[in-house]
Amino acid sequence: MRHLWIGLLAGTTALALGLGAAEPAPGGERGRTRLVTVQADGRIACQPYTARGDVLPDFSHCGYRGGGIALPTVPVREELSPAPEAGDDTARIQAALDRVGALPPDAAGWRGAVLLRTGVYRLAGQLHVRHSGVVLRGAGMGPEGTTLVSTTRQREPVIVIGGARGPQESAQAKTEIADDYVPVGATSFRVLDPAGFEPGQTVFVVRRGNAAWIHEIGMDRIPQRSQGPESQQWKPFDLKFDRVITAVEGNLVTIDAPIACAIERPWGGGALVRYDDPERIEHCGVEDLQAVSVVDLEKRSKQGGETILVDEDHATHLVSFGAVKNAWARRLATKQFYHGPAMVQREAKWITVEGCVSLEPVSTIQGQRRYAYHIEGQLVLVRDCQSDRSRHAFVFGSRVPGPNVFLDCRSTRDYSSSEPHHRWSVGGLYDNVSARIAIQDRLWMGSGHGWSGANYVAWNCRGSLIVQKPPTAQNFAIGFVGQRGKEAFPGRQPGWWESEGAFVTPRSLYEAQLAARLKNVE
Repeated sequence: MRHLWIGLLAGTTALALGLGAAEPAPGGERGRTRLVTVQADGRIACQPYTARGDVLPDFSHCGYRGGGIALPTVPVREELSPAPEAGDDTARIQAALDRVGALPPDAAGWRGAVLLRTGVYRLAGQLHVRHSGVVLRGAGMGPEGTTLVSTTRQREPVIVIGGARGPQESAQAKTEIADDYVPVGATSFRVLDPAGFEPGQTVFVVRRGNAAWIHEIGMDRIPQRSQGPESQQWKPFDLKFDRVITAVEGNLVTIDAPIACAIERPWGGGALVRYDDPERIEHCGVEDLQAVSVVDLEKRSKQGGETILVDEDHATHLVSFGAVKNAWARRLATKQFYHGPAMVQREAKWITVEGCVSLEPVSTIQGQRRYAYHIEGQLVLVRDCQSDRSRHAFVFGSRVPGPNVFLDCRSTRDYSSSEPHHRWSVGGLYDNVSARIAIQDRLWMGSGHGWSGANYVAWNCRGSLIVQKPPTAQNFAIGFVGQRGKEAFPGRQPGWWESEGAFVTPRSLYEAQLAARLKNVE
């Protein structure tokens, strides 16, 4: 078996491969949308798109500390240098992370950063960030910076950030939502019994989807595919929006960020449930380094008219966010990974992934592979990131309760689409993204993926785009410039298309909503 080693460590940054930042939409008003208007003072107004009051969600709450807060620079408490004689640096880096994790936090909650000085570090195992206030930092993601070489033969992430478990619901603090309809984008609603609920509490806003609703959207009648796995008919399920109560006035409860799927009594209604969160860590990050996954050079295959490396027994993502909130990954580059830089798991919240690059992923070209930036958590912001040769570069998992945002991202030489991948993910925003994007009914694809996303927005994107309207919800294509993609299953109702072929003002929906929200706070 032959592997790729030092020869791969130079030139793994975006600049070395000629991948620039995503080209911004040009300034000036080239198109219009009636959904969002910019007022004279710079504030924006979102107009309802249904008679029931549904509006585009306020996506500005996505990212570290709920959006609008700069990522911090945490003081260094431990420094390590390369030790070629060690062979495997996993244990000594882990020991440094644990020592910093054992320090008392300062007044801001920081314990400190572990700095890996310039050079090469070999990792046969995983690194774990298990304590709040801990950062792993390199000396840069370029060839003169810090390089991690993952030698694992397991399909696993290199760095795992998170506590022992995520939120735990309180059975004693639960009440039904009293409104017959709570619209998309809402931040307040009435409950039957407000007793025991007060500002500052962490809660789940539960949106139920019952059997009647699943029948309405046709997901209990998914046809079987001619070959491949059996299509699974959908069963009732809940979406749980992880929120903080900001006000309680009588039986009217207000939360800090909007819901991204309407709560409707005929389809199951909803509930408000308090939760405890003692083991989810926070204020953690990984930054300024590059990583190479060692692969078997002998495993090659001709796929799609080209010969590619197809070894699959190696590292998946560089960073996996688990039970953590208010965390980040920035300025990271990956080469030859099974997927790419970052996976955000379901128990993660308020995560920023910024300025990362995914290059030369290694796997076969088929399902469940090459997901460079994969979101299953909520209130996540992925910005200024790049991917090359992915299948699903900017992708959402199933039943993801947004909002979540991909902003100013670019994917090149895609093998498939950036997309909500399956089973009613809600409230994602592709904002100034250049890629193949698809928001559609995937019906029997996969194991019965069906309506993959609802209440999604593609804003000033370019490349290729599919946007269909699911029953009981909507999807939006605003200011798209490029070509419409080939729908997996034609005949569905088209989504809400406005200003096709011309960008709209504001340039970025996320940035405009953030500026408006911060202005309102002043």
